[in-house]
Amino acid sequence: MDTEKKIRKLDEIFQTLGKVAVAFSGGVDSTFLLAAAVRALGAENVLAATAVSATLTDEERTEALELGRRIGVEHVLLATDEFQNEAFTANDPDRCYYCKKIRFCSLAGWADARGFHWVVEGSNVDDDEDYRPGSRAVAELDTVRSPLKEAGLTKAEIRAVSRQWDLPTWEKLSAACLASRIEYYLPLTPERLKQVEEAEKFLRPLCKGQLRVRHHGTLARIEVEPDAVSTLAEPENAQNITEKFKALGFSHVTLDLSGYRMGSMNRDLENI
Repeated sequence: MDTEKKIRKLDEIFQTLGKVAVAFSGGVDSTFLLAAAVRALGAENVLAATAVSATLTDEERTEALELGRRIGVEHVLLATDEFQNEAFTANDPDRCYYCKKIRFCSLAGWADARGFHWVVEGSNVDDDEDYRPGSRAVAELDTVRSPLKEAGLTKAEIRAVSRQWDLPTWEKLSAACLASRIEYYLPLTPERLKQVEEAEKFLRPLCKGQLRVRHHGTLARIEVEPDAVSTLAEPENAQNITEKFKALGFSHVTLDLSGYRMGSMNRDLENI
């Protein structure tokens, strides 16, 4: 099926739903999903909601608010309480499942009280290639749908159509929540997530492309694009990075010579 047919199918899905609340992070997929919903249903039949907790960076929250204004839809920030759930903070390999279940149950209840029966989220068909326990939570909730996946849209197609629609996120780097940086079974705390947020903010001016600071307790492992490894390893940069990270509470700082790999924390699951 070509991309145009998939977009028509996406429109048909929205028409069937009638009114939707969009789980909106401000990333490539959810921004496209929100814009597509408004195109199909009109802004009066669409709500955008962004879950806010320690897993969301200040920059992500600001970007989401600006994108919501640009698209012209009612957009709210919903505080979520996943950090009150011990199953989530224990940080086992099902962490994302617990988080998504808590968030979507909360969002579904909020939306229904506003007269919006359906919640939609931005998974696409490529997401099935990675370990994503959060997809189980979506499947378990009858009022949550994944229209992009149902329409058969890939990430590349979403970026291409986002460019046609003049959405600024068409070339935005793929992102993951801060919790994905924390080594499995190291308990999740707002303080640890803030360490990661501040560490990545410090590194961002030094390198382009993907960037992750993986939290291994007292050790921070930096992943960047392969061509940025040598830049961070330069003596002056290395010293400044080490001093900053130690000020953030890390005892040891490493630069991963393999470079950035999506979901690298999941590589060790078979050994857990």
